[in-house]
Amino acid sequence: MKKRSLLLLLVVVIIFTGGFYSGILFSTIKNEQEHTEKAENVKMHIAPFSEKNPINKQIPKLETKQTKKLIGYIQDFRDPNLVDYSNLTHIIFSFAHPTVDGKILLNGESALNNLRAIVSKAHQHNTKVMLAVGGWYHISGGESYMYFKEAIADPASRNNLISELVNFANRENLDGIDIDFEHPRSKNDALNLNVFIKGLNEKFHNRNKELSIAVNAKVHSVTGTEINNVVYDPSMFNYVDHVNIMAYDGQWDGGYNAANLSPYSYTKNIVNYWTNLFENHNISKEKLVLGIPFYAQPENKDIKQVSYAAIIERNPKNAGRDTVNMNETTYHYNGEKTVQKKTKLALDNGFGGMMLWELGHDAEGQHSLSGVIAEEMEELNIYVLK
Repeated sequence: MKKRSLLLLLVVVIIFTGGFYSGILFSTIKNEQEHTEKAENVKMHIAPFSEKNPINKQIPKLETKQTKKLIGYIQDFRDPNLVDYSNLTHIIFSFAHPTVDGKILLNGESALNNLRAIVSKAHQHNTKVMLAVGGWYHISGGESYMYFKEAIADPASRNNLISELVNFANRENLDGIDIDFEHPRSKNDALNLNVFIKGLNEKFHNRNKELSIAVNAKVHSVTGTEINNVVYDPSMFNYVDHVNIMAYDGQWDGGYNAANLSPYSYTKNIVNYWTNLFENHNISKEKLVLGIPFYAQPENKDIKQVSYAAIIERNPKNAGRDTVNMNETTYHYNGEKTVQKKTKLALDNGFGGMMLWELGHDAEGQHSLSGVIAEEMEELNIYVLK
């Protein structure tokens, strides 16, 4: 009986001792596993496991600003050192003149030197530089229309002009070409311009170059109806990056009237026209760029235009007006409030940005109209894309 009791006690002791050491062993192994997992988590930047259910917090949505263009034309005689590049996404150097056999002319060595200086300085500000081809007057005399018409009507001269522009853009480190054919006057003109633009686009497509076109406002400043003596093939706009609408010079419609230069009501009709045109042809309105004059038109047409800078120099308070009496006449122009309204109008309608003619006419400092446009974009939660 005693032997059985001793034997039973021995079995109990063995079981208890084995369980105790098994518990120690299991605890040791578990601790080692947890230590190893923590070390791996540190290496992999994984948070350690928690028995509490974490609250899934939503990541706050950051408000993103839209990006738009601010494009300024500049004439070839302007001093590159006096240009304010800070607000502009693009500068369009004006002009190269086409010849009937498909070559281009610049206004001498000084123009070429100015272009090269502007390219260098603009690129330091992440501002792109394009070359405008055409314009109203030709370097060889008369209107550019006939020269441009002939150059793009013949396949040989058209191809020459395309090659000339591609080579020039590459050689001078330009960011693109702007076509300013003022203006196609027939269906044949429109067709030839379409073929020319398409061919130029094909050459630029893989060269990281941009292509833009300056267009007539296509709206009569007095009647508000479509102008039919300027003709475009809308499919052409598929081949360009920007369509720069010259929404000014309405003073010549229906008899000379300086007040029709570019009032807000006229611009509103222009915006409606181009908005409807692009929507009807399923073309992105982001390509549309609304132009604003930086000059003033005199009621006495025998007197020259004056720059906005000259008006502000006479009296800074003129920035808040759209008319001024100077040089024994009344001038009509776009002051700060009108420019703000036009900027909002264009961007509210989905346009891709604003354009100005001409940068050398802008005032310096707080009354700069390019600065006013940039500030209005900021107010509309938009910033200039560079």
